[in-house]
Amino acid sequence: MSLKGKVALVTGSTSGIGLGIARALAGAGASIVLNGFGDAAAIEAERAGIEMEFGVGCGYSGADISKADQVAAMVADAQATFGSVDILVNNAGIQFTANIEDFPQERWDSIIAINMSGVFYGMKAAIPGMKAKGWGRIINIASAHGLVASAQKVAYVAAKHAVIGMTKVAAIELANAGVTANAICPGWVLTPLVQRQLDARAAKDGISSEEAARLFLAEKQPMARFSTPEGIGGLAVFLCSEAASTITGTPLSIDGGWTAQ
Repeated sequence: MSLKGKVALVTGSTSGIGLGIARALAGAGASIVLNGFGDAAAIEAERAGIEMEFGVGCGYSGADISKADQVAAMVADAQATFGSVDILVNNAGIQFTANIEDFPQERWDSIIAINMSGVFYGMKAAIPGMKAKGWGRIINIASAHGLVASAQKVAYVAAKHAVIGMTKVAAIELANAGVTANAICPGWVLTPLVQRQLDARAAKDGISSEEAARLFLAEKQPMARFSTPEGIGGLAVFLCSEAASTITGTPLSIDGGWTAQ
């Protein structure tokens, strides 16, 4: 399929899952707006690399997703630069773990602000333009933790459950506007951050990285394989296709069987 002529804004896309999604959408022909934090030179290299590799326009915004005014300005800037925001991928997220009674208030506030409120801010800003064009795709990156819970992740689990709820509301409201809204729910995804955690666990326990990965996966997933940013990107591209035009309001698991149990 081709997304030539479409414009995709992907939050939290300077690394990991978000970058994998941005690259997949660029590979299908969409112009891209990256967003996130990190080393400025590395971000610029990634932005320029996407333009060169895929022959599409690629911009960057450093907007703080927890700030409604910055999200609105990012969407407006993307529309001014590229003409529209046809595909919105709300991917930005943070994590912190502690028991409920020990969970710091400031950590709760920041996780809810980015992982939950940021999704609302993005949809609020982008939906009017999508409705005006009569075409749009909203893809909210939830999690297996949007469907089931784990201990010590109260804020993350609460936010990701809320993302699925917001996705369903958007799908109902936009059902006849040419705009779909869906949530992708990854399980364990092999990103550089996760690989560093595996390497540290292997060194601590005196085992190989492969054995550390197997043990890590077995804690949650029947399938002893990580999902990849590229695989999640492929699912996002499918959700933008005509074949997926009546898929809306749906949480789609890509989790090695985690939530099948």
